[in-house]
Amino acid sequence: MALVLNQEQDMLRESALQFMKERAPVAQLRALRDARNDDGFSRDLWASFAEMGFTGVLVPEAHGGLGLGMMEAGAIMEAIGRNLTAVPFFSTAVLGASLLARHGSADQQGRWLPLIARGEAIVALAIDEAAKHRPDRIGLRARRDGDGYLLDGEKLFVVDGHVADLLVVAARTDEGSIALFLVEGAAAGLRRERSIMADAHNAARLVFDGVRVGPDTVLGEGAKVLGDVLDIGRAALAAELLGIADEVFERTQSYLKERRQFGQIIGEFQALQHRSSALYCDIELTRAIVLGAQQALDEGSSNAAALVSAAKSRAGPTATTAVQEGVQMHGGIGMTDEFEIGFFMKRARVVEELLGDARFHADRWARLSGY
Repeated sequence: MALVLNQEQDMLRESALQFMKERAPVAQLRALRDARNDDGFSRDLWASFAEMGFTGVLVPEAHGGLGLGMMEAGAIMEAIGRNLTAVPFFSTAVLGASLLARHGSADQQGRWLPLIARGEAIVALAIDEAAKHRPDRIGLRARRDGDGYLLDGEKLFVVDGHVADLLVVAARTDEGSIALFLVEGAAAGLRRERSIMADAHNAARLVFDGVRVGPDTVLGEGAKVLGDVLDIGRAALAAELLGIADEVFERTQSYLKERRQFGQIIGEFQALQHRSSALYCDIELTRAIVLGAQQALDEGSSNAAALVSAAKSRAGPTATTAVQEGVQMHGGIGMTDEFEIGFFMKRARVVEELLGDARFHADRWARLSGY
């Protein structure tokens, strides 16, 4: 397994980095935050994502997408991490597209996948119901009602749930099993409350009060389908964390080469050199495991789940270390809102929690590895 991008994947990565650097830098996130934009992202930028083909990266070619894999999606997520780009790519083009492309019926795919590829539909996965990610503790009920179901309960921290045209909702049936249901955002009985997170990105609290869904809204086989897509999402988040770590490291190294103290460039201080070297090694080791997890998912490897948890459990602490070192090495200005390092710190903290933090995945990796 060569833990590097091939030529086509590297070209996609460079294209995404250049596009987001020009069209969606950190300054755009600041502007969205300060303006308290209702959507929390730019619709025009999302349309440009579609024009670049990013929205259809995991959508099969038969439905208007690129038909690529996690290596390519990860390259885009890395670029998003480096620029803190606020778009519904993770919720829609990664989670939503993967669920529908892998497990949707022909009718479900035919209706939604072309819309995702064209950037005309936003999808959100509604799974968590508490502060911590616990996919085995789903309490939202799906009660039989004729040939369909009634959904009752709440979901928290649903990424982009406040603007989603389609929700994929994990619920527990009368038989005690987990099922996934497709619920349109305008469904009767559904109440959505936007939550602006600490990192100025978006999530939502969803309240289901007798939301009726038909038999044609059930997606796949429930728990198995959910497990598959969660690992895809976790690998994508690990790539975003890697992008955050990379960007903060580069910004910090540039600052160390410019800032003078006691008559010399602070990058000449040996203590800072040692800390920078340790962080560089940490980032490169994380890069290897993140790429390994993405490759395992694309190849359908039997140890893909364990590798994904290894990647997520390592990427979170790596990004945390990078942003903490970045703030400290920038000194007092690193703590100010006017300086952008703080934005990366907040985003790293939120992404580490999404779909399981380092402790969750270290424990999962150990269990999957036979410990």
